[in-house]
Amino acid sequence: MILPIVAYGDPVLRKEAQEITVDYPKLEEVIENMWETMYNAAGVGLAAPQVGLPIRMFMIDTEPFSDDPDLSEQEQKELAGFKKAFINAQILEETGDEWSFNEGCLSIPNVREDVFRPEKVTIQYQDENFKTYTETYDGLIARVIQHEYDHIEGILFTDKISSLKKRLIKNKLNNISKGKTSVDYRMRFPDAKGRR
Repeated sequence: MILPIVAYGDPVLRKEAQEITVDYPKLEEVIENMWETMYNAAGVGLAAPQVGLPIRMFMIDTEPFSDDPDLSEQEQKELAGFKKAFINAQILEETGDEWSFNEGCLSIPNVREDVFRPEKVTIQYQDENFKTYTETYDGLIARVIQHEYDHIEGILFTDKISSLKKRLIKNKLNNISKGKTSVDYRMRFPDAKGRR
């Protein structure tokens, strides 16, 4: 089932999400719905708070990045095969030089900004069967993990841009929360009355 994606301005996007246990109600269904919702919106990542659930879970499928001709064959291969659900994730370490990438977010449609993040991330998480992993990623995979991880910490990519850029997009963000934006996927707008 395709769920509405929560728009900028909704308090759930600012909450630090809670860990879940193996007996979380209808977890399999929630995971399935989140994949379906993400693909329907042509996203490469989706965090549970973005569908209104304040839980520490996000999914990533970097396959859409894999056809970038500027990337090496090795990078393209890694991106094409990277699809995972991350449950109860904790970033253990971020290392390397900070690099800039133009980020967007399904909860903040039609807004893109350059964001600097460290190039490497070490993360501990559980999969759908609650098996625990500790893994290190770099490049675009690390970037998408960092972006989605921020969501479960109540942080948005717009928090990481300069105060000047924040002022320049302020009206756009206010309009998004009122539903005054054009999207081709279902959204829930916090300050819109009866709009879809």
